[in-house]
Amino acid sequence: MAGNWVEIEFDCLPLRTVTRLDVPVDASPKYEQFVLRVKEAINKHGTLNTYYLYQAHCTYHLTNDPQRGMVRFSFEGTVLTDQQDRHSKQGDLIVSLDQETCAWLTEPMVEYLSESVRQAVLVEFDRYIEAGDLEQTKQRIAKQQAESDEAGGFVGMYL
Repeated sequence: MAGNWVEIEFDCLPLRTVTRLDVPVDASPKYEQFVLRVKEAINKHGTLNTYYLYQAHCTYHLTNDPQRGMVRFSFEGTVLTDQQDRHSKQGDLIVSLDQETCAWLTEPMVEYLSESVRQAVLVEFDRYIEAGDLEQTKQRIAKQQAESDEAGGFVGMYL
């Protein structure tokens, strides 16, 4: 059986594209909390070479049977890159156990795997950059911002 031992999924928001941080009046409480977390990330890390990862998961397969030995974490937070946006330098992530099918999982293992998530995300973000996904995201956001500016409107945080 071939497959990935570690599966990582995330949505990415380049923080340099965030132009407003006010919460819409009709925003849901969940969206309001997201905006506040993004605002906190900007206050802590700035917007240059920083990316906010959200709706993110990391799954470890400790056996070849997902019903025995799968551990899934959710994570959210900031990845900082070098000046050229070519390599991740560090991550400031909140990681939490989401789901598991591992009867022998202990708290020290959860702590170890949580730290492993942080390291795996940096590796995966470098792969994301190499695949050109970051550049495509930047181009898409720039196009939508230009269209919004031409129409006299506002493009919010979720593009």
